[in-house]
Amino acid sequence: MGLLVSPDAQELLLDYLALLGKWNKTYSLTAIQDPGQMVIRHLLDSLSLIPYIKGPRMVDVGCGAGLPGIPLALALPDLEVVLLDSQLKKVRFVTQAIAELKIRNIAVAHARVQDYHPQRMFDTVISRAFASLIDYTGATEHLCRNNGCMLTMKGKYPQKELEVLQASGRNAEVLAVHIPGLEAQRHIIRMSCRKACS
Repeated sequence: MGLLVSPDAQELLLDYLALLGKWNKTYSLTAIQDPGQMVIRHLLDSLSLIPYIKGPRMVDVGCGAGLPGIPLALALPDLEVVLLDSQLKKVRFVTQAIAELKIRNIAVAHARVQDYHPQRMFDTVISRAFASLIDYTGATEHLCRNNGCMLTMKGKYPQKELEVLQASGRNAEVLAVHIPGLEAQRHIIRMSCRKACS
């Protein structure tokens, strides 16, 4: 994928997957249980966002089990990350993972996105399988600073969602990404927050 991830970060990424597998037996955090598939579908998929992240602050909306926020925080230690989710069991897991792995650049917020109003806005707002594009922009734009970016991850090219978004007067850039070992399509949708996204 052409990414530079330090050996220490690589080790922590695998430790995170081990924790996810352990907790998954009780809390059903992910449907993927095979360790090899977890590397592909969770770690590599999450890390594909790295070239498009703007710093220094990023929020992962509807973070679930910490994807893609935790892998990105481990790979980009200078990035200040907030994991946001309304489900308590997922907040408990990511809080425990952060503590066990001693991740210093992540904070956790237990709230619905509509109710979350941080004191400082974010340079990048990300999500993975959160909502339709039009719903995503409507729900999250208040978190994004001027000239920031909203990124969301999709599988197949979201033609219908893009048409609805464009009809509302919003534009989006669609970036096809290749995940090694994954045959399925992956796309990152990049949208501007109020001003141009570059």
